[in-house]
Amino acid sequence: MKQQKTVNIKNRKARFAYEILDKFTAGIVLKGTEIKAIREGKASIAESFCEFQNGELFVINMTVEEYSHATFFNHAPKSERKLLLNKRELKKLEKEVRTSGLTIIPLNLVTNDKGLAKLIISLAKGKKEYDKRDAIKERDTNRNLSRIKKSFNQK
Repeated sequence: MKQQKTVNIKNRKARFAYEILDKFTAGIVLKGTEIKAIREGKASIAESFCEFQNGELFVINMTVEEYSHATFFNHAPKSERKLLLNKRELKKLEKEVRTSGLTIIPLNLVTNDKGLAKLIISLAKGKKEYDKRDAIKERDTNRNLSRIKKSFNQK
């Protein structure tokens, strides 16, 4: 059997803009050309979010570029895609979103060893502006410390 390359597409802005509370792994309902494009790494979840519609969870604004070798049967790049979760997980997420005003954001788009696409989603709370400034400040100090340690170890 052919060894498949795993895909790991990250949402880098998510951890900066949101406080991550709980993570879930969801399957995605995809068309044939969509999964082929994802396996090529031609997808983006940077601007995407998740939303409930009639008791089902959908990922909105996820971009999957058109598959290069497809004919006129190609897919729409920014269509809504249904997420697959257990009923218990869906009810928990819907309750949290409705009652406490939390949001559901995608963190990673990965392929597993069977070649199926999975979306790692998170129940998250938006950070305030001062929290973001604190994160930037902490990141800069850690970077400076690592530079000092590196230069100290070289001497």
